[in-house]
Formats: sequence, structure tokens, C-alpha cells
Amino acid sequence: MSREITKVGVVGLGTMGAGIAEVFARSGYDVVGLDLTDGAVERGRAHVEGSTERAVVRGKLTDDERKAILGRIRFTTDYNDFADRHLVVEAVPENIDLKREIFERLDKVVPAGSILATNTSSLSVTDIAVATSRPSQVVGLHFFNPAPVLKFVEIVRTVVSADDVLEDIKQVAHNLGKEPVIVGDKAGFIANSLLFGYLNHAASMFETKYATREDIDASMRFGCGLPMGPLALLDLIGLDTAYEILDTMYKQGRDRLHAPSPILKQLVAAGLRGRKSGRGFYTYQAPNSPVVVTDSFSPVASAAGSTATLRAIRKVGVVGSGTMATGIVEVFAKAGYEVLFVARGDDRVAKVRAAVERSLDKAVLRGKATQEQRDAAMACITGTTKLDHLADCDLVLEAVVEEMSVKAALFETFDEICKPGAILATTTSSLPVIDLAAVTSRPADVVGLHFFNPAQLMKLVEVVSTVATAEDVVATSVDLCKRLGKHPVKCGDRAGFIVNALLFPYLNDAVKMLAMNYANADEIDMAMKTGCGYPMGPFELLDVVGLDVSKAIQRTLYLEFREPGFAPAPLLEHLVAAGYLGRKTGRGFRSYDS
Repeated sequence: MSREITKVGVVGLGTMGAGIAEVFARSGYDVVGLDLTDGAVERGRAHVEGSTERAVVRGKLTDDERKAILGRIRFTTDYNDFADRHLVVEAVPENIDLKREIFERLDKVVPAGSILATNTSSLSVTDIAVATSRPSQVVGLHFFNPAPVLKFVEIVRTVVSADDVLEDIKQVAHNLGKEPVIVGDKAGFIANSLLFGYLNHAASMFETKYATREDIDASMRFGCGLPMGPLALLDLIGLDTAYEILDTMYKQGRDRLHAPSPILKQLVAAGLRGRKSGRGFYTYQAPNSPVVVTDSFSPVASAAGSTATLRAIRKVGVVGSGTMATGIVEVFAKAGYEVLFVARGDDRVAKVRAAVERSLDKAVLRGKATQEQRDAAMACITGTTKLDHLADCDLVLEAVVEEMSVKAALFETFDEICKPGAILATTTSSLPVIDLAAVTSRPADVVGLHFFNPAQLMKLVEVVSTVATAEDVVATSVDLCKRLGKHPVKCGDRAGFIVNALLFPYLNDAVKMLAMNYANADEIDMAMKTGCGYPMGPFELLDVVGLDVSKAIQRTLYLEFREPGFAPAPLLEHLVAAGYLGRKTGRGFRSYDS
């Protein structure tokens, strides 16, 4: 480091500022925390005391370590107490005029060689820096909430940021135990630029009543393994904060996907700002409480409206012999349903049966199932090569290649073979279900049941109804999924349903960011995993899914919604054209050993 940094100031002692003060104190820095009023200072002090007390209870800190941390933080309302600070970090609300005013005051008090940093998540660091006489010593230092827990930090350089300042801040981040990435001064930086487009899309999905808030959130938790659903996350962030971030991003980039969904503005105008106000997309027990309580939008309140009689499902037919079909056969068999699967050729019939057998044997070895349960499941399974054998099934589910002509031919055959009242289902992840229903004489009996891969493990099933699907078919499908131990979510018949409609535009945005050379694939993946808690970064996930599959889904979304931002990123199309399809070909966004 070219300058000694041992004394740190923090301006703003809200949740984020108090967390940042705690982070520095935990790492041995001498910290002064400032807020405007004695009441705000005391709230900040209480936040640090509460956070460190919880850490002691969880065994993360000893009582002596906690006392030492608290002893390193001095609280004040006087800017003159920053006169000896080597680094001052601002963490006040996202208001450019407020931040510029603070930096003007800091510039007059903080020593000439010291660094000034802003924790802004979306505003221009350059606009803040030029309010001082030392813009080369101003950087962005964007922590993620909760600051003591999340390891990722974005260091934002402006066009005038000095190289030695950036290196010094990078070393400070390492000293704090954080993973820093240096990025340019673009609204949203890495994480928020990718995160908030996705959150905004989820808000619009709820606003149009495409799916309930519970189903939208459950879809992304169970379908993608995310720690929180998008609407719950918006409530946690604060709807006013989210609106300001999106508005800033839209004004800078003019990307319609970042234009704040009208419902965000309406909720904020009504004072419904999320958890901190006690109500946002959800209603909470009290302001700042994480406990969700029942309100007029809760499914409990509306469930009584359903009068549909469930259809009896005893025997299930599955058509297909691939990974998905095999997993679905196992899921139904383990739930005790009589399963008849149809494959092309005796060799494929044997292959499916062997695959299910292997999977069940592994479950026994791992203690996930007993030998008796394994034997009972296998006894439920029958294989055949003849579609005519599906005639007495109560539900028939196709899990074949994502090709409309192939699926449509199957549904024409189902219509001829299956008994009256049988439910005809497709596992398609992107094709219109209504197009399959239309080739039959019984469109009311057709529904989408979109399982996720691997079907044996993934809990989510999207139950997709068309404009023609009968109410009792939807109700029966939802009930059936619950009996399988799955979490069903209901949605309408449009491209991407819930999960893919939210997931793939986010992945596409990541590809665009990479193509712009704003950050590399490793940095972007780290931002989303470490900063947002995603189980996989976007490029890891794209390589697993397959770039050809991703391109096809993205193109389907674009053709359905005609949204320019949904068009497949040119880089994605070029990689597919070159045959770089991800892990399955040994090369995608990364190269893999064969």
C-alpha cells in the first residue's frame, strides 16, 4: 500500500452504514461513525451492538472479541471528528444532491491525502467525485447487505481515479476479508445491473396478474435455488430504494427493461416500501419484521373460491426415454402410482428401467430409501414400445424433444388412443401448450406440467393452463404435484412460463455485459454468487444448460414478447455458430477437460 490506512470514517449509520462500520472494526480498524442526529447515532450503535451480540450467540465471536470490536467504534454527529481519518466511506440514501453535499463537507475536513469513498449502488461516482477538490482520490466502494456477512465488494473507478488509490482500496478490501472487483462507473455496476432487471421483470409479472407473488417467489427459489424470491427480495431491499436504482439505470442506459415497473412507483407513493414500512408486495408483522402475515392477496384467503372436483389419477403414462422422462417415471413410481412408460425400441425400454433401478439403488445406499421402498417403486413400473398401451391411463405426459412437430404428432395420437377424461400433459419448457391442445378434440383436457431437471431432486413443477384448460384439470394437476412431493406453481401459457421468463433475460444481460468488456466471466460469476447468493454464476449456468438451448429459449422469448432486450446477445449466437455449446462440447464461455 502506498498510504497507511488504519483510521476510517463512516457517514450514515443506517443498516448498511452501521454494517460497514462493524466490518472495519472487526478487522482492527479505528472507526468513527457519523450521523446527523443523536437519535440516528443511537440507532446505528444499537444496530452494531445487536449484530455482534447475535454473532456471539451463534458462536461466530467470543464475548471478548465483541467488546474489542465495539471499543474500536466511536460515534459522533460532528464532521470535525474526521480530521484525522485516512479513509471515509459514505453510506447515506441514494440521493445525488445529498451525497454531493456530504462530499463537499468531507473535502474540507478530511486530510488532503486521504481517500473518500461512496457506497452508492447506482449513482454516478464521477458526479459525486467532482463535488470535491480531489476527484482522483474518490472511488466507489459498494458493499452488499448484510455487509458483515457478504464477501463481495465492487470498487468503482472513474475516468480520473488514481491507480494508487484503487490499489490501496483493493488492499483494504482484502484486509476486510472481502473479494474485490474493480469496475467502471456504470449505473448498477455488475451485480445490480444484472439483478435489478430481473427484479423489475418479476414486479411486472405480478402487476399483470400472470402469477401470484407466492408462486413467482417459489418458482425462483425451488426452480433456480435462489436464496430469496424476487418480490421478497424487493421488499427486503426497500421498494423506494429499488425504484431509485432502476430509475437511475434507465436514465443512464435507456434500456426499457430497467424502466421501473409502474407498480413500484404506486407502492412507494402509498408508503408501502417493503419490510421497513411493514408492507410492500407482502404484509409483515411489524415494520422491519421478517415475519409475513396473511393479507387479502394470500392464497389462504382465496382458496375457498375453488369448487373444482378432482379427477381420479391412478395410472400414469410417460412418453420418452431421455433424462427428463426417466426422472419423471421414477418420481411417479416412488409416489406409488402405476406407471407405464413408452420408448422407441426395446433397447430404450431396458435403458430407462436400468436407469431408474440405478437411481433407486443409490437412494438405498445413501439411506434415502429402504430396500422395500425401492422394490415397491420398481414394481410400479412397466415399459412398452406401443403408444396404444396408454389407452387406460388417467394421465399421459410427454417428455420428448422440444420440437413442435414431434409433440403435436404425439398429441394427435393421444387424442385417438386415450380414454375420455384422461389428462393430456406436456413437459415443454418453451413451446405454446395451446398449439398442442389445438390438435386434439379435447383442448380442455390439455395442461403443461413443466418439471425441472433432475426431476427426482427438483421440487418445482410449473402447472401451465391455456385459455381452454378446464378448471378441474388445473386443480387435479396441482393436487397431483403435491402428492408427488413437489411444489406446484400456476401460470398461464406464454413463453418461458415463470422461471425461464425471469432467468434467461438475466443470463442474456450477463452475456451482453461480457461482450462490452465491462467485466470478465469470472468477475461476473463471482459478483452474482458472492454478492447475491446465487448458487451458480450466469456463465457457469449457461455452460451447464447449453448455449444452443439458451439461445433457443431466448429467441422464443423475443418472438413472443417482441422486446428488443430479449433478443439473443450476438456473442451467444456467435458461440453457438462456432459449435461452442458449453460443457457438452468441452467449450462454451469456458473450456472443459474432455
